[in-house]
Amino acid sequence: MDKIIDILKENGPQEGKNLIKKSGADSFKAWSFCNRHIDICIKIIGRRFLRLDKRVEGYARLSPSILREFLTYTVVGLSSDRKGIGLKAEGLRKRIDKISRSKLDLAKNIVTRISGFPDENTVFIIAGDVVYNMAHDEPRPEISTGQLVRGSDLDIIIVVKDAVGRHIERLDRDMYTHKYRLIKNPAYREEIDYIVKDLKKVKEQLEFRGFASMVASKILEEGQYLWGSREMFRKIKEMVWAKGVPEKLKSLEKKAALERKNAKRYLLSAKSPVTEAEHSRLFFTKEELDEIF
Repeated sequence: MDKIIDILKENGPQEGKNLIKKSGADSFKAWSFCNRHIDICIKIIGRRFLRLDKRVEGYARLSPSILREFLTYTVVGLSSDRKGIGLKAEGLRKRIDKISRSKLDLAKNIVTRISGFPDENTVFIIAGDVVYNMAHDEPRPEISTGQLVRGSDLDIIIVVKDAVGRHIERLDRDMYTHKYRLIKNPAYREEIDYIVKDLKKVKEQLEFRGFASMVASKILEEGQYLWGSREMFRKIKEMVWAKGVPEKLKSLEKKAALERKNAKRYLLSAKSPVTEAEHSRLFFTKEELDEIF
């Protein structure tokens, strides 16, 4: 691990992923070393937010995971070079801002090209990493095809006033066409994760009963207006607040923050080697995916 110190002395502050690449160190050991060493300072940019995961007891965990946070959102440097660390972190912050804006612009470009919209009976909402200004472009495999896509997906929720069959079918067909093209086009390699539902379904899901309902409620609570009917968007947000969803999510996020604090403490103080199960559960959740319902 002394190589990490040498790299920081010779090259200055590094993003987590670059430090691991240059040092050849194991990700967990590098993270642990950097967090323990008295001469190393780490700066995390961005924020942590609630993600619901059915593999976690109580469903609540924080995103990004400890590993993703270290790789993508962390700058590591020597404690004697805090100015350099600050400058490097600011550059990283600007790049993530740019990625988030680019993905948001792409999502808006896609939905505005769907014919017949906007109208007063349909609203397009965007959720996920983009709304937290935490989108990244690290390559990852898309689940259904296995093809590599560029980082955070575009979570788009389309809500229609009434479940008129042909209307929903056309929306689904148009969105799927764009989804397929974006994944296949080498110039993009972006993933759209979308769902089309009506207001009746929204009302049912806001009961916050069961995992699927909780995820749907969370996405509607965090979602931002993208395109379509602003009146419908306002109505959906009123329904979210009326059902007390923000308070329920805050409670879950508080629990997840405590779990993260305990996980970090345990991983850094464990007397015996961390087991594979503990590593997977505490350090990195294998698939950091939003499921849209």
